[in-house]
Amino acid sequence: MTLPVFLTVEYSRNDHEHEARGARRKMRILVCDGLEKAGVDILRAAGGVVVDERPAISAEELLTAVADCEGLVVRSKTRVTAEVFRNARRLKVVGRAGTGVDNIDVSAGTRRGVVVMNAAAGNTVTTAEHTFAMLMSLARQIPQATASMKAGRWEKSRFLGVELRGKTLGVIGLGRIGSTVAARARDFEMKVLGFDPYFTEEAAREIGIEIASLDEIYARSDFITLHTPLTDETRHIIGHAAIEKMKRGVRLINCARGGLIDEAALVEAIQSGKAAGAALDVFEQEPTPVENPLLAMEQVIVSPHLGASTEEAQLSVATMIAEQILDYLKNGTVRGAVNFPAVSAEVLATIGPYIMLGEKLGSFQGQVFGHEITRVNIEYSGEVTEHDTRPVTHAIIAGLLSPVIERVNMVNAAVVAEERGIKVTESLSRRARDFASMISVRSETRDGESELCGALFGKRDPRIVRINNFNLEVIPKGHMLFVFNRDLPGVLGRIATFIGSQAINIGRLYLGRKKIGESALSLIQIDEPLDHAALEEFGRMRDVISVRQVRL
Repeated sequence: MTLPVFLTVEYSRNDHEHEARGARRKMRILVCDGLEKAGVDILRAAGGVVVDERPAISAEELLTAVADCEGLVVRSKTRVTAEVFRNARRLKVVGRAGTGVDNIDVSAGTRRGVVVMNAAAGNTVTTAEHTFAMLMSLARQIPQATASMKAGRWEKSRFLGVELRGKTLGVIGLGRIGSTVAARARDFEMKVLGFDPYFTEEAAREIGIEIASLDEIYARSDFITLHTPLTDETRHIIGHAAIEKMKRGVRLINCARGGLIDEAALVEAIQSGKAAGAALDVFEQEPTPVENPLLAMEQVIVSPHLGASTEEAQLSVATMIAEQILDYLKNGTVRGAVNFPAVSAEVLATIGPYIMLGEKLGSFQGQVFGHEITRVNIEYSGEVTEHDTRPVTHAIIAGLLSPVIERVNMVNAAVVAEERGIKVTESLSRRARDFASMISVRSETRDGESELCGALFGKRDPRIVRINNFNLEVIPKGHMLFVFNRDLPGVLGRIATFIGSQAINIGRLYLGRKKIGESALSLIQIDEPLDHAALEEFGRMRDVISVRQVRL
Protein backbone atom coordinates (compact mmCIF):
# COMPACT_ATOMS: atom_id res chain seq x y z
CA MET A 1 0.00 0.00 0.00
CA THR A 2 1.11 3.59 -0.56
CA LEU A 3 0.99 5.73 2.55
CA PRO A 4 -0.06 9.37 2.23
CA VAL A 5 3.03 10.47 4.12
CA PHE A 6 5.24 8.83 1.52
CA LEU A 7 3.11 9.76 -1.48
CA THR A 8 5.55 9.91 -4.37
CA VAL A 9 3.33 8.42 -7.04
CA GLU A 10 3.61 10.26 -10.35
CA TYR A 11 0.45 10.46 -12.40
CA SER A 12 -0.05 10.44 -16.15
CA ARG A 13 -2.06 12.85 -18.31
CA ASN A 14 -5.83 12.61 -18.31
CA ASP A 15 -5.66 10.81 -21.60
CA HIS A 16 -6.48 7.11 -21.76
CA GLU A 17 -4.29 6.57 -24.79
CA HIS A 18 -1.29 8.00 -22.96
CA GLU A 19 -2.16 5.96 -19.86
CA ALA A 20 -2.20 2.83 -21.97
CA ARG A 21 1.27 3.67 -23.22
CA GLY A 22 2.49 4.05 -19.66
CA ALA A 23 2.90 7.82 -19.75
CA ARG A 24 2.73 9.60 -16.43
CA ARG A 25 -0.62 11.13 -15.53
CA LYS A 26 -0.58 14.60 -14.04
CA MET A 27 -2.32 15.20 -10.74
CA ARG A 28 -5.61 17.06 -11.13
CA ILE A 29 -6.67 19.71 -8.63
CA LEU A 30 -10.18 21.14 -8.81
CA VAL A 31 -10.51 24.73 -7.55
CA CYS A 32 -13.98 26.02 -6.65
CA ASP A 33 -15.46 29.26 -5.31
CA GLY A 34 -13.07 31.74 -6.96
CA LEU A 35 -9.74 31.25 -5.19
CA GLU A 36 -7.41 34.26 -5.21
CA LYS A 37 -5.22 34.22 -8.33
CA ALA A 38 -1.99 33.95 -6.35
CA GLY A 39 -3.10 30.60 -4.94
CA VAL A 40 -4.09 29.29 -8.35
CA ASP A 41 -0.75 30.43 -9.76
CA ILE A 42 1.11 28.43 -7.11
CA LEU A 43 -0.82 25.31 -8.09
CA ARG A 44 -0.28 25.88 -11.82
CA ALA A 45 3.45 26.46 -11.35
CA ALA A 46 3.90 23.09 -9.66
CA GLY A 47 5.20 20.40 -11.96
CA GLY A 48 2.95 17.48 -12.78
CA VAL A 49 -0.28 19.30 -11.90
CA VAL A 50 -3.38 20.20 -13.94
CA VAL A 51 -5.61 22.86 -12.37
CA ASP A 52 -9.33 22.91 -13.17
CA GLU A 53 -10.95 26.20 -12.07
CA ARG A 54 -14.74 26.08 -11.55
CA PRO A 55 -15.65 29.23 -9.56
CA ALA A 56 -19.42 28.81 -10.00
CA ILE A 57 -19.72 25.02 -10.02
CA SER A 58 -23.09 23.50 -9.15
CA ALA A 59 -23.59 20.57 -6.78
CA GLU A 60 -24.43 18.28 -9.71
CA GLU A 61 -21.39 19.39 -11.73
CA LEU A 62 -19.14 18.85 -8.72
CA LEU A 63 -20.05 15.18 -8.54
CA THR A 64 -18.71 14.65 -12.06
CA ALA A 65 -15.77 17.05 -11.96
CA VAL A 66 -14.27 15.61 -8.77
CA ALA A 67 -14.22 12.01 -10.03
CA ASP A 68 -10.65 12.06 -11.33
CA CYS A 69 -9.11 14.66 -9.04
CA GLU A 70 -6.44 14.11 -6.42
CA GLY A 71 -7.03 17.50 -4.80
CA LEU A 72 -10.04 19.77 -4.20
CA VAL A 73 -9.93 23.41 -3.05
CA VAL A 74 -13.05 25.18 -1.80
CA ARG A 75 -14.03 28.24 0.17
CA SER A 76 -17.33 28.56 2.04
CA LYS A 77 -19.80 28.16 -0.83
CA THR A 78 -19.14 24.68 -2.20
CA ARG A 79 -20.48 21.85 -0.03
CA VAL A 80 -18.33 18.74 0.00
CA THR A 81 -20.82 16.06 0.99
CA ALA A 82 -20.57 12.33 1.56
CA GLU A 83 -21.83 11.84 -1.99
CA VAL A 84 -18.98 13.96 -3.31
CA PHE A 85 -16.46 11.80 -1.45
CA ARG A 86 -18.07 8.62 -2.81
CA ASN A 87 -17.71 9.92 -6.37
CA ALA A 88 -14.11 11.04 -5.87
CA ARG A 89 -12.24 7.87 -6.74
CA ARG A 90 -8.75 9.41 -6.67
CA LEU A 91 -9.25 12.16 -4.10
CA LYS A 92 -6.54 12.42 -1.45
CA VAL A 93 -6.95 15.91 0.00
CA VAL A 94 -9.61 18.62 0.37
CA GLY A 95 -8.47 22.10 1.34
CA ARG A 96 -10.68 24.90 2.67
CA ALA A 97 -9.23 28.34 1.92
CA GLY A 98 -10.21 29.85 5.24
CA THR A 99 -11.19 29.02 8.80
CA GLY A 100 -13.57 26.20 9.60
CA VAL A 101 -14.69 23.20 7.58
CA ASP A 102 -18.43 23.24 8.30
CA ASN A 103 -19.22 22.95 4.57
CA ILE A 104 -17.19 19.73 4.38
CA ASP A 105 -18.38 16.35 5.67
CA VAL A 106 -15.17 15.60 7.54
CA SER A 107 -16.40 12.23 8.82
CA ALA A 108 -17.18 11.04 5.29
CA GLY A 109 -13.78 12.24 4.10
CA THR A 110 -12.03 10.45 6.93
CA ARG A 111 -13.82 7.18 6.18
CA ARG A 112 -12.66 7.48 2.56
CA GLY A 113 -9.08 8.16 3.67
CA VAL A 114 -9.05 11.78 2.47
CA VAL A 115 -7.12 14.42 4.40
CA VAL A 116 -9.27 17.50 5.14
CA MET A 117 -7.31 20.68 5.86
CA ASN A 118 -7.94 24.39 6.21
CA ALA A 119 -5.90 27.59 6.26
CA ALA A 120 -7.09 28.75 9.65
CA ALA A 121 -4.09 30.97 10.38
CA GLY A 122 -4.42 32.86 7.11
CA ASN A 123 -7.31 35.09 8.20
CA THR A 124 -6.68 35.25 11.95
CA VAL A 125 -5.74 38.93 12.12
CA THR A 126 -8.36 40.00 9.58
CA THR A 127 -11.24 38.28 11.39
CA ALA A 128 -10.02 39.46 14.78
CA GLU A 129 -9.82 43.05 13.49
CA HIS A 130 -13.31 42.81 12.03
CA THR A 131 -14.60 41.49 15.35
CA PHE A 132 -13.02 44.37 17.20
CA ALA A 133 -14.34 46.88 14.67
CA MET A 134 -17.82 45.49 15.25
CA LEU A 135 -17.32 45.65 19.01
CA MET A 136 -16.25 49.31 18.89
CA SER A 137 -19.03 50.22 16.47
CA LEU A 138 -21.51 48.55 18.81
CA ALA A 139 -20.16 50.47 21.80
CA ARG A 140 -20.30 53.85 20.02
CA GLN A 141 -23.23 53.25 17.60
CA ILE A 142 -21.11 54.42 14.68
CA PRO A 143 -23.19 52.81 11.87
CA GLN A 144 -26.41 54.25 13.29
CA ALA A 145 -24.89 57.71 13.61
CA THR A 146 -23.60 57.50 10.05
CA ALA A 147 -27.05 56.58 8.72
CA SER A 148 -28.62 59.42 10.69
CA MET A 149 -26.25 62.03 9.32
CA LYS A 150 -26.63 60.79 5.76
CA ALA A 151 -30.36 61.16 6.20
CA GLY A 152 -29.78 64.86 6.93
CA ARG A 153 -30.10 64.75 10.72
CA TRP A 154 -27.74 65.95 13.50
CA GLU A 155 -28.69 63.85 16.54
CA LYS A 156 -25.72 64.18 18.87
CA SER A 157 -27.64 63.43 22.07
CA ARG A 158 -29.31 60.35 20.61
CA PHE A 159 -26.18 58.24 20.12
CA LEU A 160 -24.81 57.97 23.64
CA GLY A 161 -22.10 55.30 23.70
CA VAL A 162 -20.13 53.41 26.34
CA GLU A 163 -16.38 53.22 26.96
CA LEU A 164 -14.51 49.96 26.59
CA ARG A 165 -12.04 50.74 29.34
CA GLY A 166 -13.01 48.94 32.52
CA LYS A 167 -15.67 46.83 30.81
CA THR A 168 -15.60 43.03 30.84
CA LEU A 169 -15.34 41.10 27.59
CA GLY A 170 -16.29 37.44 27.56
CA VAL A 171 -14.55 35.45 24.83
CA ILE A 172 -16.08 32.06 24.06
CA GLY A 173 -13.42 30.08 22.19
CA LEU A 174 -9.73 30.91 22.63
CA GLY A 175 -8.32 29.66 19.37
CA ARG A 176 -6.16 31.86 17.15
CA ILE A 177 -8.90 34.42 16.49
CA GLY A 178 -10.37 34.46 20.00
CA SER A 179 -6.92 34.88 21.54
CA THR A 180 -6.09 37.72 19.14
CA VAL A 181 -9.35 39.50 19.99
CA ALA A 182 -8.57 39.07 23.69
CA ALA A 183 -5.14 40.64 23.21
CA ARG A 184 -6.69 43.62 21.42
CA ALA A 185 -9.21 44.03 24.26
CA ARG A 186 -6.43 44.04 26.84
CA ASP A 187 -4.80 46.92 24.94
CA PHE A 188 -8.06 48.83 25.45
CA GLU A 189 -7.87 48.14 29.19
CA MET A 190 -10.79 45.73 29.17
CA LYS A 191 -11.00 42.84 31.62
CA VAL A 192 -11.13 39.63 29.62
CA LEU A 193 -12.82 36.38 30.62
CA GLY A 194 -12.23 33.36 28.42
CA PHE A 195 -13.93 30.01 28.00
CA ASP A 196 -12.23 27.18 26.14
CA PRO A 197 -11.97 23.59 27.46
CA TYR A 198 -8.65 23.14 25.64
CA PHE A 199 -6.96 26.33 26.86
CA THR A 200 -4.85 26.06 30.01
CA GLU A 201 -4.90 28.59 32.83
CA GLU A 202 -1.14 29.05 32.46
CA ALA A 203 -1.50 29.98 28.78
CA ALA A 204 -4.36 32.31 29.65
CA ARG A 205 -2.34 34.12 32.30
CA GLU A 206 0.43 34.80 29.79
CA ILE A 207 -1.96 36.91 27.69
CA GLY A 208 -3.87 38.42 30.60
CA ILE A 209 -7.06 36.33 30.40
CA GLU A 210 -9.04 34.88 33.28
CA ILE A 211 -10.39 31.42 32.50
CA ALA A 212 -14.08 31.22 33.40
CA SER A 213 -17.06 28.93 32.96
CA LEU A 214 -19.80 29.78 30.51
CA ASP A 215 -22.12 30.70 33.36
CA GLU A 216 -19.49 33.07 34.78
CA ILE A 217 -19.05 34.70 31.39
CA TYR A 218 -22.80 35.14 31.01
CA ALA A 219 -23.13 36.66 34.48
CA ARG A 220 -20.13 39.00 34.44
CA SER A 221 -19.60 40.16 30.85
CA ASP A 222 -20.62 43.50 29.37
CA PHE A 223 -19.69 42.27 25.89
CA ILE A 224 -19.61 38.64 24.70
CA THR A 225 -17.88 37.54 21.49
CA LEU A 226 -18.06 34.07 19.94
CA HIS A 227 -15.12 32.26 18.32
CA THR A 228 -15.98 28.57 18.16
CA PRO A 229 -16.72 26.23 15.26
CA LEU A 230 -20.33 25.27 14.62
CA THR A 231 -20.94 21.75 15.92
CA ASP A 232 -23.82 19.85 17.45
CA GLU A 233 -22.53 20.96 20.86
CA THR A 234 -22.13 24.66 19.99
CA ARG A 235 -25.26 25.20 17.89
CA HIS A 236 -27.41 27.81 19.68
CA ILE A 237 -24.86 28.05 22.48
CA ILE A 238 -26.41 31.49 22.92
CA GLY A 239 -30.11 30.81 23.29
CA HIS A 240 -32.94 31.62 25.68
CA ALA A 241 -31.33 29.87 28.67
CA ALA A 242 -27.92 31.49 28.17
CA ILE A 243 -29.37 34.97 27.62
CA GLU A 244 -31.42 34.65 30.81
CA LYS A 245 -28.15 34.31 32.77
CA MET A 246 -26.58 37.45 31.23
CA LYS A 247 -26.35 40.98 32.56
CA ARG A 248 -29.09 43.35 31.53
CA GLY A 249 -27.67 45.52 28.74
CA VAL A 250 -25.20 42.91 27.45
CA ARG A 251 -23.89 43.34 23.91
CA LEU A 252 -23.20 40.30 21.70
CA ILE A 253 -20.77 39.94 18.78
CA ASN A 254 -20.65 36.98 16.37
CA CYS A 255 -18.10 36.96 13.57
CA ALA A 256 -17.54 33.20 13.76
CA ARG A 257 -20.39 31.00 12.52
CA GLY A 258 -24.09 31.50 11.95
CA GLY A 259 -26.07 29.19 14.17
CA LEU A 260 -24.05 29.83 17.31
CA ILE A 261 -26.75 32.34 18.30
CA ASP A 262 -30.43 31.46 18.30
CA GLU A 263 -31.65 34.44 16.28
CA ALA A 264 -35.23 34.22 17.56
CA ALA A 265 -33.94 34.33 21.15
CA LEU A 266 -31.75 37.32 20.29
CA VAL A 267 -34.70 39.21 18.80
CA GLU A 268 -36.65 38.70 22.03
CA ALA A 269 -33.66 39.75 24.17
CA ILE A 270 -33.26 43.03 22.25
CA GLN A 271 -36.99 43.75 22.31
CA SER A 272 -37.09 43.24 26.08
CA GLY A 273 -33.98 45.31 26.72
CA LYS A 274 -32.05 42.35 28.15
CA ALA A 275 -29.53 42.83 25.35
CA ALA A 276 -28.53 46.40 24.47
CA GLY A 277 -27.44 45.37 21.02
CA ALA A 278 -25.66 42.89 18.78
CA ALA A 279 -23.10 42.94 15.99
CA LEU A 280 -23.45 40.08 13.52
CA ASP A 281 -21.26 39.15 10.58
CA VAL A 282 -22.76 35.67 10.20
CA PHE A 283 -26.30 34.30 10.18
CA GLU A 284 -28.17 31.04 10.51
CA GLN A 285 -29.17 31.30 6.85
CA GLU A 286 -26.80 32.95 4.38
CA PRO A 287 -27.58 35.10 2.54
CA THR A 288 -29.97 36.01 5.32
CA PRO A 289 -33.48 36.87 4.01
CA VAL A 290 -34.55 40.50 4.02
CA GLU A 291 -37.44 39.47 6.26
CA ASN A 292 -35.03 38.60 9.08
CA PRO A 293 -36.30 40.79 11.96
CA LEU A 294 -32.73 41.44 13.14
CA LEU A 295 -32.13 43.55 10.03
CA ALA A 296 -34.91 45.93 11.04
CA MET A 297 -33.56 46.50 14.54
CA GLU A 298 -31.59 49.71 15.06
CA GLN A 299 -29.66 48.10 17.93
CA VAL A 300 -28.20 45.47 15.59
CA ILE A 301 -25.12 46.08 13.42
CA VAL A 302 -24.71 43.69 10.51
CA SER A 303 -22.25 42.86 7.73
CA PRO A 304 -22.47 40.15 5.02
CA HIS A 305 -19.88 37.64 6.31
CA LEU A 306 -16.91 39.99 5.84
CA GLY A 307 -14.69 38.62 8.61
CA ALA A 308 -12.05 37.32 6.22
CA SER A 309 -12.73 39.82 3.43
CA THR A 310 -9.54 41.80 3.17
CA GLU A 311 -7.01 41.74 0.37
CA GLU A 312 -4.35 40.50 2.74
CA ALA A 313 -6.47 37.66 4.15
CA GLN A 314 -7.69 36.41 0.77
CA LEU A 315 -4.13 36.38 -0.51
CA SER A 316 -2.91 34.66 2.65
CA VAL A 317 -5.46 31.85 2.77
CA ALA A 318 -5.20 31.21 -0.97
CA THR A 319 -1.43 30.87 -0.98
CA MET A 320 -1.45 28.96 2.29
CA ILE A 321 -3.95 26.30 1.20
CA ALA A 322 -2.27 25.93 -2.20
CA GLU A 323 1.10 25.31 -0.55
CA GLN A 324 -0.40 22.92 2.02
CA ILE A 325 -2.10 20.81 -0.66
CA LEU A 326 1.00 20.63 -2.82
CA ASP A 327 3.17 19.78 0.19
CA TYR A 328 0.88 16.90 1.01
CA LEU A 329 0.46 15.52 -2.51
CA LYS A 330 4.13 15.83 -3.44
CA ASN A 331 6.02 15.47 -0.15
CA GLY A 332 3.60 13.93 2.32
CA THR A 333 3.82 16.91 4.68
CA VAL A 334 0.58 17.29 6.66
CA ARG A 335 -0.21 20.85 7.81
CA GLY A 336 -3.54 22.32 8.83
CA ALA A 337 -5.35 18.97 8.76
CA VAL A 338 -8.46 18.60 10.89
CA ASN A 339 -8.66 14.80 10.67
CA PHE A 340 -5.03 13.72 10.92
CA PRO A 341 -2.07 14.58 13.19
CA ALA A 342 0.20 17.26 11.76
CA VAL A 343 3.40 15.90 10.24
CA SER A 344 5.78 18.66 9.21
CA ALA A 345 8.73 18.18 6.90
CA GLU A 346 11.06 18.40 9.90
CA VAL A 347 9.12 15.80 11.88
CA LEU A 348 8.75 13.61 8.80
CA ALA A 349 12.52 13.51 8.37
CA THR A 350 12.81 11.91 11.81
CA ILE A 351 9.64 9.89 12.21
CA GLY A 352 9.16 8.98 8.55
CA PRO A 353 11.28 5.81 8.75
CA TYR A 354 9.26 4.67 11.79
CA ILE A 355 6.05 5.24 9.83
CA MET A 356 7.39 3.12 6.98
CA LEU A 357 8.48 0.43 9.43
CA GLY A 358 5.07 0.47 11.11
CA GLU A 359 3.24 0.05 7.80
CA LYS A 360 5.50 -2.87 6.85
CA LEU A 361 4.95 -4.59 10.21
CA GLY A 362 1.19 -4.18 9.94
CA SER A 363 1.02 -5.31 6.33
CA PHE A 364 3.16 -8.40 6.98
CA GLN A 365 1.12 -9.36 10.01
CA GLY A 366 -2.18 -8.83 8.20
CA GLN A 367 -1.12 -11.01 5.27
CA VAL A 368 0.43 -13.85 7.30
CA PHE A 369 -1.53 -14.23 10.51
CA GLY A 370 -5.12 -13.71 9.45
CA HIS A 371 -7.57 -10.90 8.86
CA GLU A 372 -10.23 -11.43 11.51
CA ILE A 373 -8.43 -9.20 13.99
CA THR A 374 -10.09 -8.46 17.33
CA ARG A 375 -7.34 -6.72 19.30
CA VAL A 376 -4.02 -5.02 18.59
CA ASN A 377 -1.43 -3.94 21.16
CA ILE A 378 1.42 -1.76 19.97
CA GLU A 379 4.45 -1.29 22.20
CA TYR A 380 7.06 1.39 21.52
CA SER A 381 10.39 1.24 23.32
CA GLY A 382 13.56 3.32 23.23
CA GLU A 383 14.21 6.46 21.19
CA VAL A 384 10.97 6.27 19.18
CA THR A 385 9.03 7.26 22.33
CA GLU A 386 10.61 10.74 22.14
CA HIS A 387 8.34 11.47 19.14
CA ASP A 388 4.61 11.63 18.52
CA THR A 389 3.83 8.00 17.75
CA ARG A 390 0.25 8.56 16.56
CA PRO A 391 1.16 8.60 12.85
CA VAL A 392 3.11 5.35 13.35
CA THR A 393 0.10 3.73 15.01
CA HIS A 394 -2.12 4.85 12.14
CA ALA A 395 0.39 3.31 9.70
CA ILE A 396 0.45 -0.01 11.57
CA ILE A 397 -3.36 -0.28 11.62
CA ALA A 398 -3.56 0.72 7.96
CA GLY A 399 -1.05 -2.00 7.09
CA LEU A 400 -2.95 -4.61 9.10
CA LEU A 401 -6.24 -3.85 7.39
CA SER A 402 -5.01 -3.18 3.86
CA PRO A 403 -5.01 -6.82 2.71
CA VAL A 404 -8.80 -7.00 3.08
CA ILE A 405 -10.13 -3.43 2.99
CA GLU A 406 -9.98 -1.19 -0.04
CA ARG A 407 -8.87 2.46 0.37
CA VAL A 408 -7.67 2.08 3.93
CA ASN A 409 -4.77 4.36 4.78
CA MET A 410 -3.31 6.37 7.64
CA VAL A 411 -6.15 8.88 7.54
CA ASN A 412 -9.05 6.48 8.04
CA ALA A 413 -7.30 3.52 9.72
CA ALA A 414 -8.48 4.35 13.26
CA VAL A 415 -12.07 4.89 12.10
CA VAL A 416 -12.11 1.66 10.09
CA ALA A 417 -10.66 -0.29 13.04
CA GLU A 418 -13.30 1.13 15.37
CA GLU A 419 -16.09 0.31 12.91
CA ARG A 420 -14.85 -3.31 12.78
CA GLY A 421 -14.75 -3.55 16.58
CA ILE A 422 -10.95 -3.85 16.75
CA LYS A 423 -9.56 -2.67 20.10
CA VAL A 424 -6.24 -0.86 19.66
CA THR A 425 -4.00 -0.13 22.65
CA GLU A 426 -0.58 1.50 22.86
CA SER A 427 2.17 1.43 25.45
CA LEU A 428 5.46 3.35 25.59
CA SER A 429 8.66 2.52 27.43
CA ARG A 430 11.64 4.85 27.28
CA ARG A 431 13.87 1.94 28.22
CA ALA A 432 15.39 0.38 25.10
CA ARG A 433 15.04 -3.36 24.64
CA ASP A 434 17.25 -5.20 22.14
CA PHE A 435 17.58 -2.16 19.87
CA ALA A 436 17.86 1.60 20.34
CA SER A 437 14.23 1.75 19.18
CA MET A 438 11.82 -1.11 18.69
CA ILE A 439 8.16 -1.48 17.76
CA SER A 440 6.27 -4.58 18.82
CA VAL A 441 2.86 -5.39 17.34
CA ARG A 442 0.77 -8.09 19.00
CA SER A 443 -2.50 -8.96 17.31
CA GLU A 444 -5.29 -11.32 18.28
CA THR A 445 -7.43 -13.09 15.70
CA ARG A 446 -9.81 -16.00 15.85
CA ASP A 447 -6.83 -18.20 14.95
CA GLY A 448 -4.73 -17.05 17.91
CA GLU A 449 -2.11 -14.46 18.77
CA SER A 450 0.95 -13.29 16.85
CA GLU A 451 3.79 -10.90 17.54
CA LEU A 452 5.99 -9.03 15.11
CA CYS A 453 8.85 -6.76 16.14
CA GLY A 454 10.68 -4.23 14.02
CA ALA A 455 13.61 -1.87 14.35
CA LEU A 456 15.57 0.61 12.29
CA PHE A 457 19.12 -0.10 11.24
CA GLY A 458 21.19 3.05 10.97
CA LYS A 459 18.01 4.99 11.97
CA ARG A 460 16.78 4.74 8.38
CA ASP A 461 16.44 1.15 7.17
CA PRO A 462 13.44 -0.87 8.44
CA ARG A 463 13.94 -4.47 9.55
CA ILE A 464 11.69 -7.18 10.92
CA VAL A 465 13.71 -8.53 13.83
CA ARG A 466 11.35 -10.98 15.52
CA ILE A 467 8.41 -13.12 14.44
CA ASN A 468 6.69 -15.04 17.24
CA ASN A 469 9.96 -15.33 19.22
CA PHE A 470 12.01 -16.31 16.15
CA ASN A 471 14.90 -13.83 15.89
CA LEU A 472 16.05 -12.76 12.41
CA GLU A 473 16.89 -9.64 10.41
CA VAL A 474 14.55 -9.28 7.45
CA ILE A 475 14.49 -6.46 4.90
CA PRO A 476 10.70 -6.04 4.46
CA LYS A 477 10.58 -5.53 0.72
CA GLY A 478 9.15 -7.19 -2.37
CA HIS A 479 7.69 -10.69 -2.80
CA MET A 480 8.38 -13.12 0.03
CA LEU A 481 7.47 -16.66 1.04
CA PHE A 482 6.86 -17.16 4.75
CA VAL A 483 7.53 -20.82 5.51
CA PHE A 484 7.29 -22.97 8.64
CA ASN A 485 9.13 -26.23 8.13
CA ARG A 486 10.63 -29.08 10.11
CA ASP A 487 14.22 -28.40 11.07
CA LEU A 488 15.72 -31.36 9.22
CA PRO A 489 18.65 -31.75 6.78
CA GLY A 490 17.77 -31.28 3.12
CA VAL A 491 14.47 -29.40 3.62
CA LEU A 492 15.81 -26.04 2.44
CA GLY A 493 17.51 -27.70 -0.51
CA ARG A 494 14.22 -29.20 -1.69
CA ILE A 495 12.46 -25.86 -1.21
CA ALA A 496 15.09 -24.01 -3.24
CA THR A 497 14.95 -26.66 -5.96
CA PHE A 498 11.17 -26.35 -6.19
CA ILE A 499 11.30 -22.55 -6.48
CA GLY A 500 13.94 -22.87 -9.19
CA SER A 501 11.73 -25.33 -11.06
CA GLN A 502 9.17 -22.51 -11.35
CA ALA A 503 11.80 -20.37 -13.16
CA ILE A 504 11.84 -17.96 -10.21
CA ASN A 505 15.03 -16.60 -8.68
CA ILE A 506 15.69 -16.36 -4.94
CA GLY A 507 16.96 -12.93 -3.91
CA ARG A 508 17.52 -13.37 -0.18
CA LEU A 509 17.00 -16.10 2.41
CA TYR A 510 16.35 -15.45 6.10
CA LEU A 511 16.33 -18.28 8.64
CA GLY A 512 15.25 -18.53 12.25
CA ARG A 513 14.98 -21.36 14.73
CA LYS A 514 14.70 -21.79 18.48
CA LYS A 515 16.06 -25.28 19.05
CA ILE A 516 17.77 -27.83 16.81
CA GLY A 517 15.41 -30.45 15.47
CA GLU A 518 12.19 -28.54 16.09
CA SER A 519 10.26 -26.33 13.66
CA ALA A 520 12.11 -23.59 11.84
CA LEU A 521 11.07 -20.40 10.10
CA SER A 522 12.21 -19.38 6.63
CA LEU A 523 11.57 -16.13 4.84
CA ILE A 524 12.48 -16.37 1.19
CA GLN A 525 12.60 -13.23 -0.93
CA ILE A 526 11.82 -14.02 -4.58
CA ASP A 527 11.96 -11.91 -7.72
CA GLU A 528 8.34 -12.60 -8.69
CA PRO A 529 5.39 -14.32 -7.00
CA LEU A 530 4.37 -17.95 -7.29
CA ASP A 531 1.06 -18.58 -8.98
CA HIS A 532 -1.78 -20.17 -7.01
CA ALA A 533 -1.18 -23.70 -8.25
CA ALA A 534 2.55 -23.58 -7.48
CA LEU A 535 1.85 -22.19 -4.00
CA GLU A 536 -0.54 -25.06 -3.26
CA GLU A 537 2.03 -27.60 -4.51
CA PHE A 538 4.65 -25.93 -2.30
CA GLY A 539 2.39 -26.36 0.73
CA ARG A 540 2.10 -30.11 0.07
CA MET A 541 5.86 -30.66 0.06
CA ARG A 542 7.34 -33.06 2.59
CA ASP A 543 8.39 -31.38 5.87
CA VAL A 544 6.72 -28.07 4.96
CA ILE A 545 4.27 -27.21 7.74
CA SER A 546 2.78 -24.06 6.19
CA VAL A 547 3.56 -21.43 3.59
CA ARG A 548 2.16 -17.95 2.99
CA GLN A 549 3.01 -15.56 0.21
CA VAL A 550 3.61 -11.93 1.20
CA ARG A 551 4.04 -8.77 -0.82
CA LEU A 552 5.60 -5.73 0.83
